[in-house]
Amino acid sequence: MSKLTDKSIVITGATGGIGAAIARALAADGAAITVADLSQATADTLAGEIATAGGKAIGVAVDVRERAQVRAMLDKAAEAFGRVDVLFNNAGIAQTRPFLDITEEDWRLVTDVNALGVLLGMQEAVKTFRQQAEAGHPGGKIINTASIAAKQGYEPLAHYCASKFAVVAMTQAAARAFGKEGITANCFCPGVVATPMWDVIDKGFRDNKLTTKENEAFDTFAATAVLGRASQPDDLVGVARYLASSDSDFMTGQSLMVDGGMVFI
Repeated sequence: MSKLTDKSIVITGATGGIGAAIARALAADGAAITVADLSQATADTLAGEIATAGGKAIGVAVDVRERAQVRAMLDKAAEAFGRVDVLFNNAGIAQTRPFLDITEEDWRLVTDVNALGVLLGMQEAVKTFRQQAEAGHPGGKIINTASIAAKQGYEPLAHYCASKFAVVAMTQAAARAFGKEGITANCFCPGVVATPMWDVIDKGFRDNKLTTKENEAFDTFAATAVLGRASQPDDLVGVARYLASSDSDFMTGQSLMVDGGMVFI
């Protein structure tokens, strides 16, 4: 039996890239997955795919910037599967802007999703875990998707980097705040991953005349990985599985680099 069998796991941003890879893999491990995404239709599609493959999943629409929607997402997961064991705060967006061109609107757009969305998810998850503790099921796991951009600032991605630095800070703060309740908070830091998000970043480099060729920014960044290639979404599955399982029970407040050797901390 898998260590994830019957674990109720909520994943935001679950229908694209890293989120979808994690959702499919953990469902195959026996976890019950709440596929949460901005679009109900795409969430239902992936949940249906998981169910067809023999797994357990529901689709839920959520805008992680809206507390009421985050609360409803967790309540639906608990209603469907009896409880919530793990929340992956994975939803995120990226935007390429030269440093001096970042506007207030750009800042709010990126940080509202990547930082505020994580804060709301963590707060509401803790409330859920505390309610479950009162019913005799203490503890819970929060896992946040950070980035190599949470460890180094990159121009022209300053506001994106700031939002991911915030994810690491909140992960550490939550670990200190809730550890005595058996609630852990950790994050993982991907590097250059072949996902739609990197398509957006790469296009932003071209639009800002920082590169001229398609995939030029992607390839340039990926070339710095000492393992010699860009990441694929499946490269993040192993660390996600570890963090969601009981194997990581005595680990909290940590940021795991899974970037092929781009950033050494």
